[in-house]
Formats: sequence, C-alpha cells, structure tokens
Amino acid sequence: MLGKLFVVALMGLSSSVFAGGWQVKIGGSVLAPSKDNNTLADGAVTNAKADHAFSFTPSIEYFFGDTNISSELLLATPFKHDVTANVAGGPSETIASFKHLPPTLTVKYNFKNSTGFTPYIGIGATAVIAWDEETKGSLTGTELKAENAYGIAGQVGFNFQPADAKNWGVFADVRYADVGSELKWNGQKIGTLEVNPWVYSVGYSYKF
Repeated sequence: MLGKLFVVALMGLSSSVFAGGWQVKIGGSVLAPSKDNNTLADGAVTNAKADHAFSFTPSIEYFFGDTNISSELLLATPFKHDVTANVAGGPSETIASFKHLPPTLTVKYNFKNSTGFTPYIGIGATAVIAWDEETKGSLTGTELKAENAYGIAGQVGFNFQPADAKNWGVFADVRYADVGSELKWNGQKIGTLEVNPWVYSVGYSYKF
C-alpha cells in the first residue's frame, strides 16, 4: 500500500521536476534489530530476537530538478540472521536462522548550502523479503516459515563532496524501520517476530 502511494505521488509531479540527476551509492550496512523480547507460540518461546548482520548495500538516488527533494532506493545483498530465544523456560539458545532482503524507498529533503556538506532527512517504506529459514537447537527437525512484511522507514544522514573531488563523495546515514515478520511453525501461526531495526550505512557516492 505504501509503495503504491509513493508511485502515485511521483507520477503527480510535473515533467519539469523530473529534469534532475542521478546518484549511486556504494557502501556497507550493519542491521541492528532493536526488539529483543518477542514472545511466540502462546508463551512457549520467549525473549526471541534476531542478531546483528552486515551486508553490502548499494543504492540509487534521483534528484528532482532544482528542488531539495530526492528519492533513494536502498538495495542489498542478503542479510543473514540467527534467532535466539528461551524455549519452554530453558536457557537462551539459537533456535533458527534466515536470510532476507530489505529494499527501502525513502523520499528525502536535502539541506543544500554553499559547502560540500549536505545533511538530509527522509521517510518512506520498507520490506522484509525472507527465505532460507532453518530451525536449530531444540527446534531442529521442525518447519519454520517467515512471511514477507512491510513497514515504515525513516532516514537521517549526510553526503560530503570535497570541492576538488568532481562527482565523488562520501556518505553516512542511519535508517530506522518499524517492521516485523509473522512466523509459522509447522504450518501454524505462532506470532510476529518484531525486528524494528536500525540500519547504519557508510560508503562512497557518485553523482551524474
């Protein structure tokens, strides 16, 4: 739904606004889930949480004409997470692992000024596309399925382009997403694994 709203909003802009430019970013990100006390399966699984993960995260950004507005699409190679939890009152253990992609689209406001330092803020939509779920520990031999999920994302960061660097620059930003994935265990819904991650990214930028 959020993705459709973005498409409609972009289509509503005048053709003159689209006379802008492109920027690509090449960097890496640490995805740090902030939710660490999920309760699943009617209390049989407690303190469930996904661990931190690192991945290569390129992105594509479009600047709308001479405005301060741009739109950025974050891409990634797969993130892989282990999930730890307490099962039936037992000690904390690794009970599962999964891979996912977190494509994120944000509309950004860039605070342009007379220097090469450009802070920005953004808001948009994100997704969790999960696959390769595997159970471990006391859940080994059972079947786990993580459903694809969608949520809202915010972003704050900066791009720095030295005066003598032509089109090249460096960037750093932080995203926060309100998103979680509904889980099925042996075909039965057991609740939602809330992830709500912080995503910390750094890298190089190149503006065309």
